[in-house]
Amino acid sequence: MDDRQTKGRIFDIQRYSIHDGTGIRTIVFLKGCVLRCRWCCNPESQNYQIETMMVDGKSKVIGRDVTVEEVLETIEKDRMYYRRSHGGITLSGGESLCQPEFAKALLKCAKEEGFSTAMESMGCAQYSVIDGILDYLDCYLMDIKHTNCEKHRQFTGKSNELMLENARKIAESGKTELIIRVPMIPTFNATPEEIAGIARFAQSLPGVKKLHLLPYHRLGQDKYAGLGRKYTMADIVPMEQDYVEMLLQAAENACDLECQIGG
Repeated sequence: MDDRQTKGRIFDIQRYSIHDGTGIRTIVFLKGCVLRCRWCCNPESQNYQIETMMVDGKSKVIGRDVTVEEVLETIEKDRMYYRRSHGGITLSGGESLCQPEFAKALLKCAKEEGFSTAMESMGCAQYSVIDGILDYLDCYLMDIKHTNCEKHRQFTGKSNELMLENARKIAESGKTELIIRVPMIPTFNATPEEIAGIARFAQSLPGVKKLHLLPYHRLGQDKYAGLGRKYTMADIVPMEQDYVEMLLQAAENACDLECQIGG
C-alpha cells in the first residue's frame, strides 16, 4: 500500500507551535496511550476509541481517522515558516508508538517532502518498532519520568524498565538526536534528589546533550470533567518559580548536559 494512504487516528493538529522541537512546528496529536499518568494534560488522548467530551458546554467529538496524505496537506501550508525557522512536524499524543505503522509512514513521507521531523514519546514499545521509525526521525523528544520503577508504576500504571532500556538503545544507535524531557510533578518526582537522579541517567546516555525540565501545570484539568472523569491531582498546585529554579540547579549540578526549563 502507498504510504500516503496509510490511515491513523488523531485528535488534533496544532499549527504554529514553538514547542516540541526547534522553530515553528505543526504538532500532530495521535490517539491512544499505554500509560495513565495522573497528571496527564491530554486525557482525551489516552483511549484509542473516538469519544465525546464536553467543551464550553457543548459536546465535541474527539478523534478522527485520517490518511498520511491528508496530514501532509496541512503541513504543506506552513512550509515557508519551517524554512525560515528551521521548524517542521512533531508527532505527539497520547503515545505515537501506539500507532507505529501510521507514525512511520507519516514521518517517512514528511522526510521525503523535505520536512524536519520530531516525535514526542515515552519509548513504551518493543525496540524493533522504534528502530524502524528512527530512520525517518531528526529528533526524539523522550520523556523520562522517574528512575524508580515502582514509583513510576504507582503514578503512571506501568513500570519503566522497558522505557529506560529503550532510551539507552536509541542513544547508542546514533540515528537521531535524543533529547530527554522530564515532567516535574509534585509528590512524584519534584525533589532535588529525584531530578538529579534522572539527570545522571540522561548524562549516561551516549550522545545526549540536552535535558528539558517541564514544570507541572493544571491546564488540562477541565478536560477530565468534560470526559466524566475525576482529576486525582486536583489538590496539587503548580510549583513556585523559585522552587523550579532550584530543581534546575539540582539537574545542572548532577550532569554536564545543557539543562533548561521548557522545550
